[in-house]
Amino acid sequence: MYYGNIKKYDIADGEGVRVSLFVSGCTNHCKGCFQQETWDFNFGKPYTEETEQEILKALDHEYIQGLTLLGGEPFEPENQRVLVHLLKKVRQMYPQKDIWSYTGFILDKDLLPGERKHTEVTDEMLSYLDVLVDGPFMLDKKNISLEFRGSENQRLIDMNKTRQTGTIVLYHVDN
Repeated sequence: MYYGNIKKYDIADGEGVRVSLFVSGCTNHCKGCFQQETWDFNFGKPYTEETEQEILKALDHEYIQGLTLLGGEPFEPENQRVLVHLLKKVRQMYPQKDIWSYTGFILDKDLLPGERKHTEVTDEMLSYLDVLVDGPFMLDKKNISLEFRGSENQRLIDMNKTRQTGTIVLYHVDN
C-alpha cells in the first residue's frame, strides 16, 4: 500500500484534533474529486513499519482525539488488508481515542458480505470504527456547509450504535 500524506494536526476530517492518513488507490473516480492524484495506487510513498510507528507516535498526545483514514480509498481491498492491522494497534494502544474513516463505497451495499468490496478483513476493519463517512462524492450534490462531508448523499454513520441496533444510525456532531 502507498499513502499520499499524514496530517498530524488535522481539524477538518473528523471531530477534534486528529491524525489523518491519506491512502493511495481509488477506483471510484468521483467527478470533482479534490485529490485525483490519490486514485493511483502507487501515488506517494510506500506504507512501511516506520510509517505505522510514525502514526502511532503522533497519536500519543492527550490533545489528539483520534485517527482518520481517507484517501484515495481506505476500503479498496488491497488497502483494507494493510489498514486493519493499523486499526487494531490503535484500538489496543489508544482505546480512548476515536477512529473515523471515509469511503466512497456504501456501507449497506458495497461492504456487506458477498458484495463487491467485502474482503476477509472488512468486518474486522469496520469493527474498529467509531464513525464511517460513506458514499461517493457527487458534484451535483456538493454542499460546502455540511460538516465532515462534501456532498449531500454522504452519510456520517455512528458505527457503535449501528452495531448495537443492527440498523444504520447516523452520527450527530456535537457543536
